[in-house]
Amino acid sequence: MKKNGIRMPVSDRIFNVIIHILLILAVIVTFYPIFFVVIASVSDPIYVNSGTFLLYPKGFTLLGYTRVFDDARIWSGYLNTIIYAVFGTLLGLFCSLLAGYALSRKDLPGRNIIMAIMVFTMYFSGGLIPFYMVVKNLGLTNTRILMVILGSVSVYNIILIRSFCSMTIPVELQEAAFIDGCSNQRFFVSVVLPLSKAIIAVIGLYLAVGYWNAFFNPMIFLTDRSKFPLQLYLREILLTAKTSDAGSNSDPEAAVRLEIMIGVIKYGVIVVSTIPIICVYPFIQKYFVKGVMIGSIKG
Repeated sequence: MKKNGIRMPVSDRIFNVIIHILLILAVIVTFYPIFFVVIASVSDPIYVNSGTFLLYPKGFTLLGYTRVFDDARIWSGYLNTIIYAVFGTLLGLFCSLLAGYALSRKDLPGRNIIMAIMVFTMYFSGGLIPFYMVVKNLGLTNTRILMVILGSVSVYNIILIRSFCSMTIPVELQEAAFIDGCSNQRFFVSVVLPLSKAIIAVIGLYLAVGYWNAFFNPMIFLTDRSKFPLQLYLREILLTAKTSDAGSNSDPEAAVRLEIMIGVIKYGVIVVSTIPIICVYPFIQKYFVKGVMIGSIKG
């Protein structure tokens, strides 16, 4: 084997083989649980509970998906979750980008004090009860606006954006823009945002996944079922199945059938709640590895 016209030593070839084997094993270990959930969701409940399949579905059936989608609440949950995820992500990106860029500027007065106060809130809080009382006194309980606001801004995300701007947007670029008469607002919109596609994609994905998987805050603050997100409805579907199972003690055969069905429903719920957000990743994957600063500075 040659690399750049030079024959690779035996030690390098052995090393490459070992690395490739380890990478393949890592891919298998990472991918197989997802693959298992998918094939389990379309397999016969008997095979799912007995664990007699590993690589392909047995007794193909859509029983789990039928049970999930037969519930009309699933579509209402999807709509609410999409609303919360879209508007919450946009709000979070807007606030986090502005805060992160401002804190990256060395000419911002008191930026170290502001940063210290923000970091303090990462480790200390009033707790759930004071948090609930504040939300209630503001009149935001049981509102969609609250579901959009909660989780939109994170100090961790602001720190990531601040570090990104500090390392990838040099002072020389700012000075050159200001010499040409560019204002702070114009510099942020015309220079910072186009050069920050990578961090925007990362933070946007963090926020979208967080909103898509959120269930605790909606469970605490929402009482109107028409505003429930997808995760709460999926939780109810599982609890309903378990309740039906508990209420069928008088019929042992029915109890066994329901117990078997619950396992398939669980896998169907996982797929239904996971696939949509996974489909978003390929569209932003390129920004995770793209060198957006290449060629931005001349001379």
